[in-house]
Amino acid sequence: MTPDFLVTHSGGFHADELMSSVILTRLFPQARIVRSRAPEWITPSTDRIIYDVGGAYDAQTQIFDHHQRGAPLRDDGQPYSSFGLIWKHYGEDYLIASGVPEAHVEKIHASFDAGFVLPIDLVDNGALSPSIAGPLAGLTLPTLLETLKPVFDETDPEAIDRCFHVALAIARSFVEARIAASAAKLRAEALVHQAIVDAGANRVLELPMGMPFRPAILKAGADHLLFVVHPRDKDWCLTTIRRADEGFEVRADLPAAWAGLTNGDLEAVCGIAGASFCHNGRFVAAAKTREAALAMADLAVIEARSIEAMVVGQAQATVAEQA
Repeated sequence: MTPDFLVTHSGGFHADELMSSVILTRLFPQARIVRSRAPEWITPSTDRIIYDVGGAYDAQTQIFDHHQRGAPLRDDGQPYSSFGLIWKHYGEDYLIASGVPEAHVEKIHASFDAGFVLPIDLVDNGALSPSIAGPLAGLTLPTLLETLKPVFDETDPEAIDRCFHVALAIARSFVEARIAASAAKLRAEALVHQAIVDAGANRVLELPMGMPFRPAILKAGADHLLFVVHPRDKDWCLTTIRRADEGFEVRADLPAAWAGLTNGDLEAVCGIAGASFCHNGRFVAAAKTREAALAMADLAVIEARSIEAMVVGQAQATVAEQA
């Protein structure tokens, strides 16, 4: 059944029904959004999907509310909002309609649910407060979307619906970008895995372009890798590999002597023609050619292994002294 109407409540809007609307309008672009609390609209019918209003959850009759007693819970006991319910029933169809390869649909559906949908569910139900973000609380997505509501003394009766549709377009851009990024990471994973195979025991991983690489390196257990080289525009990048998702600690820094140098100064220090830049933080460098970037990577590996050997030697000496 293809609905003619997508019905949600009138009045102030929140992230959950906005995000639900993103999913449903992608799947049913011909359907008209109706924002109402009138009984004739929030009563189930074959011509509509009702969400975040209506006091019932029944996928068979296409009503997805979560405000009633006995509201639906996830398997782990956490509450759904309308967004979680709509994603549960329509999310995979949305991903397919968005061009996600069938082989990736289940994984992206689950990761998007855990990382994007669930937080909105929890905030909408009062189970999670944006205040936990501290100074960034006002910049969380649910809060930002609510700032798009009309001000309290707006007199235009059409203002709230107009603002809803403005917010809907913004919400759509976030959902689409997040899905696109997730799909891209899975595409990158295959490319990085092949590059790891090609690299063998080499400490440097060469990629055909810039892409997310750390998740695939971890998944492959490629703990020997220290640096990544890839083209960027007309130059080549040499980057470090972070040890963890949080923080900036890397497996190995670029040489200290390179820090903050560019062009001729960097060439003079490292002895490689075409070396063009090294960040003062020593986590990324650049070169004008592939050959120069790979040569810089080889020098960085030699220094990193030298430092590693020195640290191991010091540790062994300390243990010997304490024995």
